[in-house]
Amino acid sequence: MTAYQELKPRLQMIGVSKIYPSVIANDKVDLTVKPGEIHAVLGENGAGKSTLMKMIYGVTQPDAGTMLWEGREVRVGSPSEARRLGIGMVFQHFALFETLTVAENISLALDEKIAPAVLAPRIRQVSEEYGLPVDPNRHVHSMSVGERQRVEIVRCLLQSPRLLIMDEPTSVLTPQAVQKLFGSLRRLASEGCSILYISHKLDEIQALCDTATVLRGGRVTGTAIPADETAKSLAEMMIGRELPACTLSQRTPGEVRMTVDSLSLPAGDPFGTDLHEISLALRSGEIVGIAGVSGNGQQELLGALSGETVVAQRGAIRIDGREAGGMNAAERRSLGLCFVPEERLGRGAVPELSLADNALLTGYVPRCGKGMVKGGLVQKQAIRDFTRQVIAGFGVKCGGEASPAGSLSGGNLQKFIVGRETSLDPHVIVVAQPTWGVDVGAAMLIRQAIIDLRDRGVAVLVVSEELDELFMMCDRIAVIAGGRLTPAVPVAATSVDQIGLWMSGDFADAVPGNQGEARHAAA
Repeated sequence: MTAYQELKPRLQMIGVSKIYPSVIANDKVDLTVKPGEIHAVLGENGAGKSTLMKMIYGVTQPDAGTMLWEGREVRVGSPSEARRLGIGMVFQHFALFETLTVAENISLALDEKIAPAVLAPRIRQVSEEYGLPVDPNRHVHSMSVGERQRVEIVRCLLQSPRLLIMDEPTSVLTPQAVQKLFGSLRRLASEGCSILYISHKLDEIQALCDTATVLRGGRVTGTAIPADETAKSLAEMMIGRELPACTLSQRTPGEVRMTVDSLSLPAGDPFGTDLHEISLALRSGEIVGIAGVSGNGQQELLGALSGETVVAQRGAIRIDGREAGGMNAAERRSLGLCFVPEERLGRGAVPELSLADNALLTGYVPRCGKGMVKGGLVQKQAIRDFTRQVIAGFGVKCGGEASPAGSLSGGNLQKFIVGRETSLDPHVIVVAQPTWGVDVGAAMLIRQAIIDLRDRGVAVLVVSEELDELFMMCDRIAVIAGGRLTPAVPVAATSVDQIGLWMSGDFADAVPGNQGEARHAAA
């Protein structure tokens, strides 16, 4: 708490509602935020959190209710009006132009006209000051999700907001970067800035936030002081029931399903990371996790494994014994590979297409046996049936299989994409950031679905920056740093501290022989 919180509220939302044709997103919501307060908004995916934030920022207009800004009634008609009031927002889905540089993107987002070249030194200064380093001259398309998240946060901080809205700001940041960001947010609050904070990471809420408002089904169902609660009690307030758990039982893995053997690959752009002698063996009935700080070669490795990047060394990647390095993504899918990319919109799903059409985009392969295409003809009923099963099985909140992918909340779209890929009967599945932006209940559902695949004999590779997640669901863990991969070690034989040390690039005590892992395992 700060002395500023004795002043009149900075923001009040009174009886605010937003109704869409298929859902009531917000139903008579009341919310009060004081100066210098860090206020959490908690709820499951689809509870109405992002819609409420977008109304505050002027992206969406309320259908009913009143908004007071420092005691004065206002109607925020656009983001530019919000910025003039002193409201800034870090979006869960990035609002960046991929073909422009960081400085060009931030210049476009500012209301005052500042040339990118003039802005660049300021971007560098602020990003380093807040522990979120970004290169102002780097093109966005070459950046990982975690690096793009930094750009969004720095863009907002440059505007010196009086109310800062943060929607899942740490979802793809490293633990070290999160702690630096928290220090910066506490400093902002001590200077009188109000912060509205949305996160599904309840330990963050407890450590950072002064108060919390809980939404369920678009309505306020309670308030809390996070420091006085446990993660379990907060989770149960959010979901209205006991928190589900996921269970990983010991089992003996089967045959090798995918091997990566001494894969070296130059980065596709000047800001990327070259891969050096990557070797890995992935067996049926096991989950191997890859940890690492964002920007250390994860993008390049995922591209090489998924087939988005064709590898000259055909035998460097094998799926069920078949040389796959020279195959494209569709050819690898025909061998039984499924893939969940880290970017939901644009790569995991096409925003403008319906969920059913998005299901067809990866489910058309005859091998998966879903019957979406027969004799070259699209089977619409089979597609609808499959999509409905995914929606029901993963609790995706939407208007049905005809809903555009872009209309779903981030967490619900993630549930759909993971549900689609895990339901296609893969032999091998590669999953990047499986629970990014997903509420605690849905995260457990997704993790259990991945574990269930493993228990059915699927070979699973999970790339995640959530160490707790990797330790919860993996049989073995490896670390990627500087484009090099450590051997994958059993979870029971390592620790969070050890993995964190390897993430820094210190492989001194890593077991030698990474180059031979795939050949040794295959033998």
